[in-house]
Amino acid sequence: MATDGGQRWHTEKWFTSPWNHDVEVAGGFAFAPDLQIHDVTLRDGEQQAGVVFTAAEKVRIAEALAAAGVHRIEAGLPAVSGEDRRAVEQIVGLGLPSEIYAFSRCTVDDVKMAVDCGVTGVVTEVPSSRHLIELGYRWSVERAVELSVAATSYAHEQGLKVSFFPIDATRASVVDYLDLVAKVATDGHLDGLGLVDTFGVLTPHAVERFVKVSRERLNVPVETHFHMDYGLGVANSVIAAAAGADVIQTTVSGLGERAGNTPLEETVLALLTLYDRDIGVRTESLAPLARLVNELAGVSQPSNRSVSGSRLFDVESGIISTWVRNVRDEDLTEAFPYLPSLVGQGAPRLVLGKGSGADNVTEALERLGMKATNEQRDAILQRVKARSLELHGLLEDDDVRTIAEEIIG
Repeated sequence: MATDGGQRWHTEKWFTSPWNHDVEVAGGFAFAPDLQIHDVTLRDGEQQAGVVFTAAEKVRIAEALAAAGVHRIEAGLPAVSGEDRRAVEQIVGLGLPSEIYAFSRCTVDDVKMAVDCGVTGVVTEVPSSRHLIELGYRWSVERAVELSVAATSYAHEQGLKVSFFPIDATRASVVDYLDLVAKVATDGHLDGLGLVDTFGVLTPHAVERFVKVSRERLNVPVETHFHMDYGLGVANSVIAAAAGADVIQTTVSGLGERAGNTPLEETVLALLTLYDRDIGVRTESLAPLARLVNELAGVSQPSNRSVSGSRLFDVESGIISTWVRNVRDEDLTEAFPYLPSLVGQGAPRLVLGKGSGADNVTEALERLGMKATNEQRDAILQRVKARSLELHGLLEDDDVRTIAEEIIG
């Protein structure tokens, strides 16, 4: 329920900006009515150097993704190993509410493995930029097209939904890219087209054009697959969705090659709180899901990472601490853009460090069941700042108790 006269930018759970909903900004949006998330953590996410998931771990992640309301789960590339194939089979066997896809190279043999695993759909890849085909693969463009036609046709004949995945599409010439996908669509088969920015080099200003031209030429649903090499994956994905893209591909915590893929958490939260688009993903599952995946992946994330950071809602600044104490019983979104509970995080915590103020100390004393005069509180604060410099970090409650006892007596 909105709090500011019904405005979508200020609800009980978030407070963003009215500029987002100005008719000059939002009037031309063309969001698909059933916009979906296709999560690729179990395949592309595992391509991050050093990340390895066992079949059992992939099953746990798939169950968590489905419980969070993710629409499509890419369970893996069966051709990679027996363990990967077992993972796909086991995930299919769970009967999850999410659609289960497999990934394949554009070869009939790869697609056969996907069929045998019992998946609903298959993402078939082929390089689409002439330079990558000729230099990276040492193929001719004709061979790439022939393989794609054969693989997509076979997948369709076997009853699979076919998402065609032209690698490096954004670095291909527009003519080469469109000619290749049109040839595959005509001679082979595709139910959806991946807008693949393999190296994360597409600017936000080019996204709408990329979506429009691709849809006009192919007349099929389009799916984003954007990387984070320039940190633009979330922005590019939501712009593409606003331009009519039907599916957004993501990974949990942005796992993936190099700088990673478009993060699931930020994308879903941005759609809900900035664009007023609830796509059915349970936002309160986002932080717990990220923690699970990061633990299994053996990957640490910045403590202030958006949505899932372990210290995201810790407040050290004295000024902000005063805000929190003043507003938290009325409207905590005055001090934060969204409530911690919206993404599965705990309540804000006022912590003690060099940047703290009097209200941080007052809060700590209340928590410890201690009382002090204003003069004693100020003396404690000065000791806290000095101790924080010695520690090169924050103080724990035991540290604060020791300082307070020495000053209060």
